[in-house]
Amino acid sequence: MTCRVGIDIGGTFTDFALLDEATGNLTVHKQLTTPDDPARAVIDGVPALLKKAGAKIGDVATLVHGTTLVTNAIIERHGAVTGMLVTKGFSDVLDIALERRYDMYDMRISYPEPLVPRQFRVEVDERMGADGKVRAPLDEKEVRTAVDKLVAQGVEAIAVCYLNAQANAAHEEATGALVRAAYPKLFVSTSADVFPFIREYERWTTTTMNAFTQPMFDRYLQRLEDGLKAAGFTGALFVMTSSGGTVTVETARRYPVRMLESGPAAGVLLSAALGQIMERPDLLAFDMGGTTAKGALIRGGVPLKRYEMEVARVHEFKFGSGLPAKIPVIDLIEIGAGGGSLAHIDTRGVIAAGPRSAGAMPGPVCYGRGGENPALTDANLLLGYLDARFFLGGEMSLDTEGAAKALERVLGKPLGVDAARAAWGVHETVNENVSRAFRNHASERGFDYRTCAMIAFGGSGPLHATRVARKLRVPRVVFPMGAGVMSAIGLLASPLSFETIRSHRVMLDDLKPAEFDARFEELAAQAAAHLTPTGLTRADLTVRRTLDMRYRGQGYDMPVALPDGDGKALGPRLNELFAATYATVFSKSFPAEAVEIVNWKLEVIGPLPGRGADYRVVASGGAAAIKDHRPVWFPEADGHRDCPIYDRYALRPGDTFTGPAVIEENESTVVIGIGDRAEIDARGHLIVDVALGA
Repeated sequence: MTCRVGIDIGGTFTDFALLDEATGNLTVHKQLTTPDDPARAVIDGVPALLKKAGAKIGDVATLVHGTTLVTNAIIERHGAVTGMLVTKGFSDVLDIALERRYDMYDMRISYPEPLVPRQFRVEVDERMGADGKVRAPLDEKEVRTAVDKLVAQGVEAIAVCYLNAQANAAHEEATGALVRAAYPKLFVSTSADVFPFIREYERWTTTTMNAFTQPMFDRYLQRLEDGLKAAGFTGALFVMTSSGGTVTVETARRYPVRMLESGPAAGVLLSAALGQIMERPDLLAFDMGGTTAKGALIRGGVPLKRYEMEVARVHEFKFGSGLPAKIPVIDLIEIGAGGGSLAHIDTRGVIAAGPRSAGAMPGPVCYGRGGENPALTDANLLLGYLDARFFLGGEMSLDTEGAAKALERVLGKPLGVDAARAAWGVHETVNENVSRAFRNHASERGFDYRTCAMIAFGGSGPLHATRVARKLRVPRVVFPMGAGVMSAIGLLASPLSFETIRSHRVMLDDLKPAEFDARFEELAAQAAAHLTPTGLTRADLTVRRTLDMRYRGQGYDMPVALPDGDGKALGPRLNELFAATYATVFSKSFPAEAVEIVNWKLEVIGPLPGRGADYRVVASGGAAAIKDHRPVWFPEADGHRDCPIYDRYALRPGDTFTGPAVIEENESTVVIGIGDRAEIDARGHLIVDVALGA
């Protein structure tokens, strides 16, 4: 056998997928995450996965890993003691930030504390101009004194953040070399290397995130490598980035900040691949796991991307209340809703769910691990959507009575309803939260989802997808085989890739073809250097180029994807390409206005690995498609209704049926509403046409 393994660590569960490249057979596995040491769940889970697949560790050629460890370290402040070397006079930039209020009427507004406290920021006498010319030379003696001072204070990592380093990185590079020479074991991140973006606050915040998490992530990857090596793994280990590509362990160690949205990006990438196979280029990707739900938009077969995200928000859904990270990332909307989301009565006296989560420990009440407050999974169990005897394919049993008592105590009695109706209130609250987030996200990006399909996955996503689709008026929902571990499967369909950026403002009328070609060639060489150690050559790589452009006088820019062609061919078309992109979002453009380029972006992408989205989940099904009946709650019936329970693994291509129905597979459960029509397609995926009514 020649196998590839994908492993995604979530807040509640760690998901595993093993693909046999010769046959296309896919074996999946799911187990609880180990929050105290996430590497332990990986190392313990691999043997269980191999046993299920009948494979040996020596059969695994590639292991691709996704994790939210970096994000969690920033949120929980579990990173390294970090120092900062900063241009003289600018040590307060992290505190001044953008001088914006994310809530105009909150008199007690608060912001997340910078990752580098004031006492660990040391100013250095140097100055680079915005044009890249030296205004004041670097004082190397002062650098050595500053580093000695920080080391004496116990720092493990240093962020080097100089003004205008994106225009000329010479001073930062010299400082980095001095620090490494004096203290070889000290972790050093320079802002021009991490992300050479034109705005210093965002660039420096991103660099401090990288430095803050680098020692922790390095130790984690070392534990992972050592554990896999001890188990006999001799293949290649790769890590998923936030942008939907994979990188080597060495690159991941250098840029841990690029792993902020590591796991969720994989499921979106696989959704796009499945959409292309199904000839559905426009999609909503809906992922709900145990801790959070995420949504992404796919237009023309390509997930929408952005170069900014926020971490550690003071207010979960208020943009501007977190730390900005300037990294390439799949454009995800995150909702604090998952199977572990805790239900409560809010200050208005109505049911609320999330954003606090029960996580893997203690988990929802029904897990029987000490949880006391009801979670979404408790509600779904009481509604009949989950089978207490068949959770995780029967590997874990659930406590229905405990869930009912918790729902009645926390919600039912205060609201004067029984536990089942309280459970429906929790379920419907989450559906509305997800729907509202999708509406806002899509409208902000000029995306009309009413004619496209939704792809639903994650451990909890299939339980809610058809109800969310009804609210959004989305006519079709696709539930892929292995939907419960789809992010892990998506890791196996993710190519090696690396993205880079360079800020350089130039008016379109002043752009010379030679400058256009030279700047992109420099970026291509930089990006390709991160992939060539894997054996890929420049000829193996696909190049995607993007320009951030805007009308002169505007404060914000818009990414414009460029077709193939050199500066001579594309130069005359750039105005036209920008106008078309602008009109897509704002419904009109202004051809007579002058246009300028702000940022130059380039991504190099390796070949798609192996079979990509061509897989078949290996699992044994019963003899009959309908394996049971049980009472299941549907609002149209105003209560529980006897409902057929289907064995997903016994269904065959061409099978059709009409809801209500529940379809169970080991890692997730699909709830199909009354009047919805379901069909199994040629690849085994479940397609549901939602009964939207008039």
